[in-house]
Amino acid sequence: MLWFWILLRIVLSPILYLGWRPRNSGMRHVPKRGAALLVSNHLSFADHFFGPLPLMRPIFFIGKGEYFTGRGIKGLISKGFFTGVGVVPVDRTGGSAAEAALDTGLRILGEGKLLGIYPEGTRAPDNRLYRGKTGVARLALKAKVPVVPMAMINTFELMPSGRPLPRLGIRPGVRFGAPLDFSRYYGQEDDREVLRKITDEIMQAIQGLSGQEYVDRYAAEVKAEMEGKTPRPVSDDD
Repeated sequence: MLWFWILLRIVLSPILYLGWRPRNSGMRHVPKRGAALLVSNHLSFADHFFGPLPLMRPIFFIGKGEYFTGRGIKGLISKGFFTGVGVVPVDRTGGSAAEAALDTGLRILGEGKLLGIYPEGTRAPDNRLYRGKTGVARLALKAKVPVVPMAMINTFELMPSGRPLPRLGIRPGVRFGAPLDFSRYYGQEDDREVLRKITDEIMQAIQGLSGQEYVDRYAAEVKAEMEGKTPRPVSDDD
């Protein structure tokens, strides 16, 4: 991870700034040291580049273990890339995907790092903001670290799903909001109503930064419908 972050700062940062002139704001809200949970909307693959770009610290993300288990040259490239952009594989040994993701997130935060979370669970199928899954709330309560809302701007127009390269002429950016305080709920991480309330508050904060239209449905369900598929049931903990 460190080598890619250094490469991003030295080589890619000038290219990204000169090529797309991103508009960034609110970086003062991200702690300069110590653990914090950064919670963002997810519009594009480009989020992995333009989100961490203005920060002087790397952001780590939780990813599927399959990204790291491919074989051959393609598998090595995939593993190298996702490791480079800060994706940490989930260890599902002895537990469900949700519990494994929680444990992995707690470990990253316990190491004093910045952890990035996309509570929608997938890239949005359009430019709207979708219902968040409550795993982010459980993580916030268990970790007891600052929760910083984060909004990606114009990355959907820049590089929508299926487009291999970003468009020119689009100015993306990221906005960080003031940390959210959920200390009044500590110890209630098993209360589903509390988890939903916290998650909705986080999504409202992201919406306030992004200005997106909010849709009270899961992005995965809407994406399946748009592709002509029958949506499978999606739960808060998926």
